[in-house]
Amino acid sequence: MKTARAWQFCLRELPIMAGLRQRPHLKRPVWVIVMVSMVCIFLIAAYMYPLRSSAAAACNFFSSRDCTMYIDVPFAPSRELTDDEIYSQVVAKEILKTPSISSINPKIAFLFLTLSTLPFERLWDKFFQGHEDRFSVYVHASGEKPVHVSRYFVGRDIRSYKVIWGRISMVDAERRLLANALRDPDNQHFVLLSDSCVPLHNFDYVYHYLMFTNVSFIDCFVDPGPHGSGRYSEHMLPEVEIQYFRKGSQWFTLKRQHAILVMADSLYYTKFSLYCKPGMEHGKNCYADEHYLPTFFQMIDPGGIANWSVTHVDWSEGKWHPKSYRAQDVTYELLKKLASIDENFHVTSDDKKTVMLKPCMWNGQRRPCYLFARKFYPEASDKLMHLFSNYTLV
Repeated sequence: MKTARAWQFCLRELPIMAGLRQRPHLKRPVWVIVMVSMVCIFLIAAYMYPLRSSAAAACNFFSSRDCTMYIDVPFAPSRELTDDEIYSQVVAKEILKTPSISSINPKIAFLFLTLSTLPFERLWDKFFQGHEDRFSVYVHASGEKPVHVSRYFVGRDIRSYKVIWGRISMVDAERRLLANALRDPDNQHFVLLSDSCVPLHNFDYVYHYLMFTNVSFIDCFVDPGPHGSGRYSEHMLPEVEIQYFRKGSQWFTLKRQHAILVMADSLYYTKFSLYCKPGMEHGKNCYADEHYLPTFFQMIDPGGIANWSVTHVDWSEGKWHPKSYRAQDVTYELLKKLASIDENFHVTSDDKKTVMLKPCMWNGQRRPCYLFARKFYPEASDKLMHLFSNYTLV
């Protein structure tokens, strides 16, 4: 009916315009005809495709590829959810819509996951100097008790347990670090680091990068190959479907809401602890630290993560472990190169070896991707200390 009325309005106007054209002494300009026609088209479109909001209007008009962030698409599950899924979704939604605890002194919590003593503790000491009120440190040492040389690390060891590579104990250690750091309400962002990690920028740059964006930096991508989706187990059904199964580096940064979400989750954590481990059926080797958080956030809050890690690691050699840097490899040029990379890089593990390059967008601006880098041998410590002040100027 509305569409018909719009056409009737237009049709009523057209004879008038035609009549005007028969009177040459009036000489109505052509633009009037064009204007009336455009009004007609607009009215018809408005009746046929009503816009729900001004944001959606702009979205439809400019055909933005980010339109989905403005349009409320009702959740329509393809199956009936289990009770546990309903409980989990309710908790997650409440956490996500609850504002973070306001703090007059927001801090970054640096979570070090190590075997024993941290070889680059002196470097981190230099990184932290002068910023004592804007960070906190937590150390999970799964082997020998660390010997600390920096005052920032003394007394910062948490109760730790043995961690086995590729096992759920790696995720347990991450959650243990998060739980201890969440006890301090001033901790607003949480960074997981290994004993081979070093900073690529100065503290002010890192603080601004993390504290002034509203996403968590969690690596997350689709790998259809044997080391990606090939690790999926149907035992994860019905809660974890293969189309949501993701892969990524374990070295994350989390905003406070997301850290709380990880601590609140038991449903998906249990699925991964049972069905994502080495030696699964048909010889599959699934590693929970590479799949749990990427898959969890893909399902719970996909728009809240950046889909890349701010910790650089070089997998270009195509081996089981990433490239490591010895003392002779560490140069000013290398560190500046790592600090200036502005594209994140993934390669699928199938026969196609598809390379995925995406620009790193920070608050809508293209920025360097990486704040930290690994893996550096302990022997590179002195050289890194010497170069630190120069390569962290940006």
